[in-house]
Amino acid sequence: MTTVSMFEAKTNLSKYVSAVVDNDEPYVVITRSGKPVAKIVPFTDPEVKRIGLAEGKLPALPSLEDFNSILTEDDFANGGIL
Repeated sequence: MTTVSMFEAKTNLSKYVSAVVDNDEPYVVITRSGKPVAKIVPFTDPEVKRIGLAEGKLPALPSLEDFNSILTEDDFANGGIL
């Protein structure tokens, strides 16, 4: 971790961003009057993929069209379902 003043960060911003992006530093803290006010961190994609523990273990659900075609008038008329 590197701590720099606001002036130093402004003067050498690209240097500190490169250090974070290249994993030379996990983050850089920027201070104002000796107090931490900001942190430069590497960007991570906010769209994280789900873990998917049950992927491939459950049967695929039928499409709505397939589901609607399962029950027909013949099924009810011939007493097959009711």
